[in-house]
Amino acid sequence: MKLRRHRGNPVLEPKGDTWESIAVFNPAVACIDGQIHLLYRAVGEYVEYISRLGHAVFDENLNLVERFDEPCFTPELELWEMSVEDARLTSLEGRLYMTYVITPTPCPPYAVRRRLGIPLRPQARTRISLAEVTYESERMGFQRLGIITPYGSNQRDTVLFPEKIGGQYAALHRPSAWVGLGYLTDTPAIWFAYLDDLPGRMRGHRLVMKSEQPWEARKIGAGPPPVKTDKGWLLIYHGVDEDRVYRAGAALLDLEEPWKVIARTPEPILEPEEEYELVGDVPHVVFPEGAVVIGDQLLVFYGAADKVCCVATTPLEEFIEHLLAM
Repeated sequence: MKLRRHRGNPVLEPKGDTWESIAVFNPAVACIDGQIHLLYRAVGEYVEYISRLGHAVFDENLNLVERFDEPCFTPELELWEMSVEDARLTSLEGRLYMTYVITPTPCPPYAVRRRLGIPLRPQARTRISLAEVTYESERMGFQRLGIITPYGSNQRDTVLFPEKIGGQYAALHRPSAWVGLGYLTDTPAIWFAYLDDLPGRMRGHRLVMKSEQPWEARKIGAGPPPVKTDKGWLLIYHGVDEDRVYRAGAALLDLEEPWKVIARTPEPILEPEEEYELVGDVPHVVFPEGAVVIGDQLLVFYGAADKVCCVATTPLEEFIEHLLAM
């Protein structure tokens, strides 16, 4: 069962000539007071390739209500944040939290470097930091809480569960360095971990999912934070094949032991087909990163070709039943 693209895609495109003029993509999503808030990754130049987060607001029919002219979240140089990337938003215990990628040496993607002749810079290991998000007077506020992923594990795609698991905070993460002998996977995979606090130390790591199908042979990673259903945690994730094509899949995880996979789609539920997914700074990419449930519909927000923000939908209950029938 495939996700259905929103007829208004892309819902956000680059604009202006400064901080979001080159690309706007990979949006985190939260529903607040009946409106859908996107915190999207924005790039305004290629050489340094510094990412900031922009803020846009949509109504439940995906009409754009407001798009703020200034970034809402920028790198903090004193914390060695040269770039802030690929945020995820999770509502937990009445508070809103954001996980985000930090790197001291941002670098344009390979396709951009090749096109513009930009030399390759050493790529530092990425880490995941946590912030608490507030919303007052139509503006987002952020309190940085600190890094939560293990040092040296080279992390992306880290999402918090929206409630405690067994009385403990919990997350899914993607340590790219945890491959090979001793890790039960030869490619970057999705792991479960408890956290002893927010922020806190990750512990109790368990391998959840690794690459199985050709369309995800190179690596997989969590997309939006898991969505709770009465049948299990619905996880939308991305998979990358050997040709670096990014597609989306889905899995259902056990409610009490989320490292146990109940069901998983053998085929992608969304793959690059439209021009805005095929042509961009990184071609042939759909990258799911945010999800909300509006009525009976699951809305999945994704970045396309590292250039624009898009939405795809599906009836939630029908999708879960289809997944269980796999």
